[in-house]
Amino acid sequence: MKIGVLTGGGDCPGLNAVIRAVVRKAERVYADDVVGFLDGWKGVLESSTMPLDVRAMRGSLPRGGTVLGTSRTNPYKIEGGAERCKATLTALGVDALIAIGGEDTLGVANRLHGEGVDVVGVPKTIDNDLSATDVTFGFWTAVQIATDAIDRLHTTAESHDRVMVCEVMGRHAGHIALYAGIAGGAAEILIPEEPFHIEDICERIKRRHSAGRFATVVVVAEGATPVEGTMTLSDKGVDAFGHVRLGGISNGLAEAIEAKTGFETRVTILGHIQRGGTPTAFDRVLSTRFGIAAIDAVHDGAFGQMVALRGDAIVRVPLADAVGELKTVDPLLYHGVAEVFFG
Repeated sequence: MKIGVLTGGGDCPGLNAVIRAVVRKAERVYADDVVGFLDGWKGVLESSTMPLDVRAMRGSLPRGGTVLGTSRTNPYKIEGGAERCKATLTALGVDALIAIGGEDTLGVANRLHGEGVDVVGVPKTIDNDLSATDVTFGFWTAVQIATDAIDRLHTTAESHDRVMVCEVMGRHAGHIALYAGIAGGAAEILIPEEPFHIEDICERIKRRHSAGRFATVVVVAEGATPVEGTMTLSDKGVDAFGHVRLGGISNGLAEAIEAKTGFETRVTILGHIQRGGTPTAFDRVLSTRFGIAAIDAVHDGAFGQMVALRGDAIVRVPLADAVGELKTVDPLLYHGVAEVFFG
């Protein structure tokens, strides 16, 4: 068979490990030819490819990013885009496609499958907000990076008796903020699922500092929102999938905290630091298992499916289940665990 592989959306630690595993088993076990599409769905639209083999993937296991490149191109936002994708696959003789991505990338894969394309999905998002899988690769790497940053911010906060606001990724789901905030001992954790009231946060910070010299670290997901009418957020436009461009809520939050508490407040936005660099051992192993499972699914004819982690097992689930509804933070974990340490 001739297998196509693409990576779409934001880059993520572990992408190369997935590609490496697909290529290894495809070549050595199934005697397949593998071709990589460059820059996500853009590569399929433009028939932009590179050959993939075991030699090409050597040394890629610990490497961050993706050797294929990535983009947020949405074929369904381009006139005739879906037809162009199908024409490319036919012209290149691609028998099946493995799409590695999050909600948007796999949403396109699911629609193309409905139009007759043989495709298998691999879940990728550091936000860990894809349904139908317990965890996505890259998530725990991002959590560890954020936790390390919070640990370092504590020492500066203690030295200067400051409030430190640390912004992490999380558009609609606050998994990174919640886990890193708990692991890093944050005094406040703000997530998209729980609109915050700035007055409540400031009162808790004032009480905390009134008891003596304390470091206060506030962890905020980029998609966190204040209770309506309590803070104004800037509009940064939308991307090709219609998502509002986020990032920077921490700046307004820090200004409000300093104005209302009188405590010097500084901001650290981790941004793309969370996406880059080498994946953790867990994410390398999970990525490898996903890659192996994806090529096996292709040869089993399990198209329209996504490989997923359930407990300790890799299973197959319908792509439609994965992209139908975002997986958000468990309120019991937020209210029953994290809130105990607020203030």
